[in-house]
Amino acid sequence: MTLAGFVAKNALRNKRRALPTILSVGFSILLLTIMMSLWRSFYIDQLSSSSTIRLFTRSPHVFFTYAMPTDYRQKIKAIPGVLAIAPLNLFNGVYKDNKAENAFPQGGTDPNEFLKVYRDYEIPADQAIAWQKDRAGAIVENALAKQHGWKPGDRILLQGKFFPVNLELTIRGIYTPSVPARGIWFNWKYVEEAVPYARDDMYILLADSPRNVTHIESAVDDMFRNSPSPTRTETEKQLELDFIAMLGNVKAFILSICMAVVFAILLVSANTMAMTIRERTREVALLKTLGFTRRTVLMLMVAESVTLSVAGGLLGLLAAYGLFYRLVHSTRGGSFAFAFKITPGTFLMVLAVATMVGFLSSVISAYRASGLNIVEGLRHIG
Repeated sequence: MTLAGFVAKNALRNKRRALPTILSVGFSILLLTIMMSLWRSFYIDQLSSSSTIRLFTRSPHVFFTYAMPTDYRQKIKAIPGVLAIAPLNLFNGVYKDNKAENAFPQGGTDPNEFLKVYRDYEIPADQAIAWQKDRAGAIVENALAKQHGWKPGDRILLQGKFFPVNLELTIRGIYTPSVPARGIWFNWKYVEEAVPYARDDMYILLADSPRNVTHIESAVDDMFRNSPSPTRTETEKQLELDFIAMLGNVKAFILSICMAVVFAILLVSANTMAMTIRERTREVALLKTLGFTRRTVLMLMVAESVTLSVAGGLLGLLAAYGLFYRLVHSTRGGSFAFAFKITPGTFLMVLAVATMVGFLSSVISAYRASGLNIVEGLRHIG
């Protein structure tokens, strides 16, 4: 028998202890994978390649509460480096009923400018033109259209909640975004014609290059700094972070959960390995009698602990993949569905944590056991 086979066989010698340990580690790794995926998505990853040159101009006070003055759009468009600018407004109407499966983001914009700003959205040219020509037209994300069985030419009714108007929209196109959002976009002029006080909530800008992003941010905000309605201009990623910050200190919450999970795994694994090693005192003495060195005995015991921990880590990663796949492909994934994915970096990091936990939980007990006197070990009863 090889040393690897010896390690594998001994790791599962007590299945009633090993299997619960693997399941415990697997569940902890599942939680850790979720937290690490959210951290990476919120604070590291960019939403898309075009998102690095896409900017949002809004009120510095509260999201979608203070409308922008109507003349701001043309002034911003005249700033050097701004390729396109489109309004962004939320309608928040009701489709059919208030059930969760019928709730989705509903954005009002300018069809002639929107697809210039979101040039990473894929939509057939004829459908884009049809949307731009129809004041009551709309475009729908492919996943949302598939969920409801919509196709170009279908009519949908959105009942206004915050605005006293019901929108009878005709689907003119199906688009595929770079980041799943399950949303619908329509011409905001439809609402403005029915509701005189409806104004643009914020503006989406497209810069001509990443080098001009900082310049445009400063130019826009400096232009309106002393006006009654100052602005805050920021990148798409920063806007996402600001929105997350409204939920509280999410970064500290994620870090605390990760630390608690790692600590819990360490306790479970350390307790299991301590009991296992203590029960094998006579076996350790026998191995040393047969010529195994202290270093070899130490490595064998640590390897058994790492094997159990890594097995639990792989199980947790597999469970996380299944959970993420179900969330992303379900109707409840929402605009945060893009956050639920396991990148190669996350996979390697989680496996490294599982390996580290297996090593730390056994190294002290294994070191003590490997230094056991052969005579005392053979006399041990337990």
